[in-house]
Amino acid sequence: MEMTWLEAGVRAALVLVAFLVLPLLVGQTEHKVMAHMQGRLGPMHAGGFHGWAQLIADGVKFTQKEDIVPAAADRWVFRAAPAVALVAYLLAMAVVPFSPTLVGADVPASLLVLLAVSGIGALGTLMAGWGSGNKYALVGAMRSAAQLVSYELPLILACASFALAGGTLSLTGIAHAWTPWWLLWQAPAALVLLVAATAELQRPPFDMPIADSEVVMGPYTEFTGLRFAFFLLAEYAGIVVMSLLVAVVYLGGWTGPFDGALGWLWTLLKGFAVALLIIWMRVSWPRLREDQLQRLAWLGLVPLALVQLAITGVGVVLTA
Repeated sequence: MEMTWLEAGVRAALVLVAFLVLPLLVGQTEHKVMAHMQGRLGPMHAGGFHGWAQLIADGVKFTQKEDIVPAAADRWVFRAAPAVALVAYLLAMAVVPFSPTLVGADVPASLLVLLAVSGIGALGTLMAGWGSGNKYALVGAMRSAAQLVSYELPLILACASFALAGGTLSLTGIAHAWTPWWLLWQAPAALVLLVAATAELQRPPFDMPIADSEVVMGPYTEFTGLRFAFFLLAEYAGIVVMSLLVAVVYLGGWTGPFDGALGWLWTLLKGFAVALLIIWMRVSWPRLREDQLQRLAWLGLVPLALVQLAITGVGVVLTA
């Protein structure tokens, strides 16, 4: 049935609200969870209870800062970089299904769409490093490019395993095909997906492109004010998108008690649990070296993903 303009507008509004609210919730959760894990509570007074409004206060602070464009920068590339990084995850959020009926754009190959547009977000980092006209930013951008090339392959191979198991490239179709047996059968693919997604987001322990002790802030060294805040928002939006992807393809998405009415809530709760795991990884492990990063990708994740893909293919054939 053809979608009306009103329905399309409502879905677009819901995606936009989710895109603005969920990354902020993940950001606030990261601040508080890390504070308790590391025994440094930090600001506890903004907004009253537990400093819940500190993230809002930080956002206001960013809006008041001066927007500086370096004299040596490529002005167009420098200014467009944050928008490229941010809009990519907005497009990816549009195809993530929260329930069988609650999805911004239920396209036939939504898994491919999500992987394609989320990969564009890394181009924002490359544009930031190149356009800044700063040697530290350029080094960070080159590290980001090497990391993108290395971890894109295991990420796609892991997703291919889920698509093969579900018999479809649609995220909604994969969630419909999910069974509890997947928790064991597809566990290696889920591990590869989680690690590769964390590396794609340049999150610790895979934050070599923005290692402050080596390259200041890497591609983001010259960014100030709202432009820097947009990169932070894009990072948290990436966590939300990748967490929801794991929740849908590996944890069954909306599958759970009363999933008819509360299916969207189950998807959010499962995605939030995966986001907590990504935050925990940041607190628990030190930053890898570049050689360790490449070794993990090519000698660890890629062979594991290929073996899992072969096992999935055999399983599909035997159960057909």
